[in-house]
Amino acid sequence: MDKTHKEEAVKTTCHEDTTSTDGSSMDEYDPWNPPYPPPCPPAVEYSLSESIRLVAKWSREKEAALGALRASSIIFPERIPKEVNHLFHDKVHHLAPILDKDSVRRFLSYMERNGQGMRWGSIITPEALNHMISQNAVKCVKIVLEGQAPELDGCRAGPNCMNQYGYYPLHRAAEFFSVDMIQLLVRHGASANLLTAGAEVIEGLLPLHVAVENTCMHKYLEDSLFPNHEHRDYSEADANFIFKLIHLLCLPEMKIFLDTTRLIAKYTDNLLDELWNYIKEGKLAETAVLLMAAQEQIRMGTSRKRNGDSKPDGLAIICDRIWNNNIALQSEKGQQVEARIKLNNMALMLVHVISKAGEGLDSYIQKHLEVPYFMQVPHLEVIERVSSILKDNGFCPTSEWTEIGNLCPYEDVLSSEDVPNKSGESDTNRPQERENQDDGSSNSPGEASSHGGDQCYLPGLKSRSSPTNGHVLLNAWISRWLGRNLLKAWMVRQLRRRKPSRMGLLLQVMA
Repeated sequence: MDKTHKEEAVKTTCHEDTTSTDGSSMDEYDPWNPPYPPPCPPAVEYSLSESIRLVAKWSREKEAALGALRASSIIFPERIPKEVNHLFHDKVHHLAPILDKDSVRRFLSYMERNGQGMRWGSIITPEALNHMISQNAVKCVKIVLEGQAPELDGCRAGPNCMNQYGYYPLHRAAEFFSVDMIQLLVRHGASANLLTAGAEVIEGLLPLHVAVENTCMHKYLEDSLFPNHEHRDYSEADANFIFKLIHLLCLPEMKIFLDTTRLIAKYTDNLLDELWNYIKEGKLAETAVLLMAAQEQIRMGTSRKRNGDSKPDGLAIICDRIWNNNIALQSEKGQQVEARIKLNNMALMLVHVISKAGEGLDSYIQKHLEVPYFMQVPHLEVIERVSSILKDNGFCPTSEWTEIGNLCPYEDVLSSEDVPNKSGESDTNRPQERENQDDGSSNSPGEASSHGGDQCYLPGLKSRSSPTNGHVLLNAWISRWLGRNLLKAWMVRQLRRRKPSRMGLLLQVMA
C-alpha cells in the first residue's frame, strides 16, 4: 500500500497544483513563484510624494496577491528556510499561552509586535500553523486562514502547504482528533486527499489513515483486543474478537475518535479502496473503525450520491472482493495463505455485521453526550444496549463474547510524575526518548524540539508499529485535554439552558 500511495502522492499533488480555483491551467509556473503582476506604471505627472504612495500601494497589492495565491495552492515541498523555523521555535514559548487561551486579540497583538518567524513569503509559515493546530486554537487559526486582519500585514495561512516534516495541516488536526479544526480547514479549502512525503514521515499517508490508525492506539483497544485462542474453535474465537471490537467502539469514550474519522472520510476520495487496503493487510481493528465511522459513505459505493437500485452499495462490493480474494488464495499453499484466508473470513464477518446492524449502532453512538469520563454512560449499560441492537438484527452475542473486562481510562494508569506537559512530553520519559532518538526511532510524541529540529514527532505519521510509551503518553494527554475542553463546553451549555441544579451537582463532584 505504501508504494501505491507514493505514486498517488505525486499524482495528487501534480493534479491539484495544475488547476486554479477558477478552472484555469497553472502548468506554466510553480505556485510558489507565480508571475508577478505588471510593474507599477511610471508616474511622471505626479509629485514625488504621490509617486511614493503609488509605488507603496502597488507593492502591497503585489504581496497580497502573491500571498493569496500561495495560500490557496498546494505547496509541495515546503519552501520556508530552516532559519525562519528555528526563529519561530526560539519564540514559541511566548506564543503558547496565547494560543492556549485562543485569544484573537492577544494573538494579533503578538503578530504585530513579535511575528518574526511566523511569516515568510507573504504567508503564515506552515510550522506556525502546525503549532496553532496542535494547541487547538480554532479562533486564531480562522483569523490566519482568512488573512483579513491588518495586523497580519496581508499574510495568510495555506491549508494545503506542506510543513518541514512532510505532512499537511489536516494531518495534524486528524492527529489531535479536533473536529472543529478539521471543519474549519475544510471550509477554507484543505484537501483530505493529500499524502505525506519525505524522510521524516511514512510516505503516502492520508489524514484518514492518521485518524483511523491512531484510534486503534486507544488504550481500550490495546488492552482488550488480545483474544485467547486456546481450547476454542476458530469460529468461536473469531466471533468473540469481532463482537468485542464492535462493543468497544460503541463506548462513549470512542465517540470523538469515530466523529473525527467520519468527518475526514466524508471528504476522502476512493474510500472503498482505502477500506479494501486495510482488509488485504489483515488490519481488522482499522477495518472496524473505518466501517463503523464511515459506513454511510461506504454504503454509497463509488458514487457521491445515495445509491438507487441500479448500483450495489459499497459493502456488497467489499464482500465480492473478499470472496474473489479467497478464491484466488485457494490455489496457493502455505501457513501464511491459511492465515490470510482466516483474516479474510473475519473481515467478511465484520462487514456482514455492519451491513445488518451498522445503522442501528451508528444511531446509538450519535446519541452519546459529549461529557467528561466520570459523567458518561456506564459501560455495562452500553454493552447491554449494543447487544440488544445486535440481537434485533439476527446476531446472538453471548455474555462471554461481550465481556470487555475492567477498562481503565488513562488517568488511572499514569502517575503524577508521568503526566505529559503542554508539548505532549513527560519529564520522566525524556531520557528514554533521547535513547530512542539515537537509535533512529521516534518515541516522543507532540511537538518538535524547541530548536526546530528535523525530527517529526507525530505517532501514526512516523511509525505504524506497535504503540510505544510515547504513544500512550500522547493519548493520555489527548484524553485529558479532551476531557477538560468537553467539560468546559458542557458547563457553558448548561449555563445557557439555565439548569443550575446540574451545575451545582457538577461543582460538588469536582470539589
